Amino acid sequence: MVTPAGLVVLTDRRIAREPLVAVVREAVRGGAAWVVLRERDLPYGERAALADALREVVPPGRLIVAGPDPLGGDAVHLAGADPLPVDDVGLIGRSCHGVPRLSTEDYVTLSPVFPTATKPGYGPALGPSRAAGLAGAVPWLALGGVTSAAEVKECVAAGASGVAVLGAIMRAGDPAAVAAELTAGLS
Repeated sequence: MVTPAGLVVLTDRRIAREPLVAVVREAVRGGAAWVVLRERDLPYGERAALADALREVVPPGRLIVAGPDPLGGDAVHLAGADPLPVDDVGLIGRSCHGVPRLSTEDYVTLSPVFPTATKPGYGPALGPSRAAGLAGAVPWLALGGVTSAAEVKECVAAGASGVAVLGAIMRAGDPAAVAAELTAGLS
């Protein structure tokens, strides 16, 4: 089972500086390896169409859909309270803010690792070392407030498989350049 690693981009069309598909295309060009489609407020048909459009610009098999319905794909990322998917899905992740309580999930995001501008006051920030301790042996992604290659390095040094970012990419004037900068922290 391949689990998300490297730079993972979470979508938010409301804060994206350009149309969402264009931002994601540029982030992938800059080095983003995976994308999590959020946009859970969209009507089903619009969200499914957006998933299809994103699959055109994301590496094959690397689009994860937030929520238990993979919208025609094979990967989901669940909120803490979301039920497991009804149908068989190849990859299941879950958002955690403390010790993961897992059943069949393949990976977790732990947040917030750093203070985050996207959710001000959300926390307290875990820090990479505490997040690693909470994850234990479960593959994990650091989420929240990751804005520099140095922070990426700190997370990876603590044991993260990668970092998940939203605001740093969505708000970027040049998503490819920001993605490249963050990806540089992975090595």
